[in-house]
Amino acid sequence: MGNTSSKKRKDRPSVIRTDTNDNDYSNTTATSMNSILVNSSIQRIGDMWPQQPSLDDSNQLTFTSQNQLTATSMRSVGRNLDIDECIDRLLEVGRSSKIHKSICFKNSEIVAICRAVQEIFLSQPGGFPPDANYLFLGDYVDRGKQSLESILLLFCYKIKFPETFFLLRGNHESGKPFLFPIVYGFYDECKRRTNVKIWKTFVDVFNTLPIAALVASKIFCVHGGLSPSLDSMEDIRGIMRPTDVPEYGTLNDLLWSDPSDTAIEWEDNERGVSYCFGKKIVNEFLAKHDLDLVCRAHMVVEDGYEFFNERTLVTVFSAPNYCGEFDNFASIMTVNEELLCSFELLTPTDHPPPATKLGSMSAPKEAHPVAMVNNGSK
Repeated sequence: MGNTSSKKRKDRPSVIRTDTNDNDYSNTTATSMNSILVNSSIQRIGDMWPQQPSLDDSNQLTFTSQNQLTATSMRSVGRNLDIDECIDRLLEVGRSSKIHKSICFKNSEIVAICRAVQEIFLSQPGGFPPDANYLFLGDYVDRGKQSLESILLLFCYKIKFPETFFLLRGNHESGKPFLFPIVYGFYDECKRRTNVKIWKTFVDVFNTLPIAALVASKIFCVHGGLSPSLDSMEDIRGIMRPTDVPEYGTLNDLLWSDPSDTAIEWEDNERGVSYCFGKKIVNEFLAKHDLDLVCRAHMVVEDGYEFFNERTLVTVFSAPNYCGEFDNFASIMTVNEELLCSFELLTPTDHPPPATKLGSMSAPKEAHPVAMVNNGSK
């Protein structure tokens, strides 16, 4: 498991910058089931950054208010709608909307970050949107028996709460089903339960999902990891959307790469895609961009979260008892106004330990110390 040392970092200032001029690269509209909780006094993101540069409408997955979907549906009053038509209309809202915001949270906000949605519940202590802001880190499909329900629920939340619900792209949000074993099967599920045209429409929406997000200019959130071709944050901002995931390059690495205890710098990834990166790479990335933490997903971890390299990188996994096989815990990471990171644990749903409430932080496993991102651990 990851390093859980409580050793304090001495190379990071305890005062967090609140400027936002360098946050524009993080143009996004989503995240994986790693979420962001925000208190009720927080301003809306659009009010915080009124001068955000605009992208072409076709480059941004955005959802307007639920009224747009309602107005569209009203045209069909008096006749029955089949599920294919309902799904197609829902996805069309995503493709045709006009909102394009950056996912940038100031350090006065509380942020809850989680990874995947297949087996996690939004009725967590943080509450439903808009009482809580959620940032998801990708991989909404393929992993589970009800990918359609999972991704449609997320899109509905995005439509209803566009200012507090965010979805990043994962490596499974791709138009290349041959990359994954048939057991994952979102393509097969769409083909079996609806039709291939619906799957292609989903891919069109996936191709517009944002790639990364910043929290308080100090926490870099992404699905996979780092890239040897990532020289500046402008490289992320410069990724033109819509786009499929290429076979190599910055976008591929951000969705596919993994940290490794054995890698010194960059090594081939045993997945057969992208790279593994070592502790030196993480340290150099944080120092170069004045960051404190990399938050990512992309792999199962037994305790729901796992630190790497003296708490400079954390993997968050939010699906308990993954695929019914791993008996793993799941977690949601919450970042408060002081950049204090804490973890809500979810027990394996099929085998909950006795006298342990689902979602309790007192789950009967090793109690990891809470990490203070900006000046070590507490």
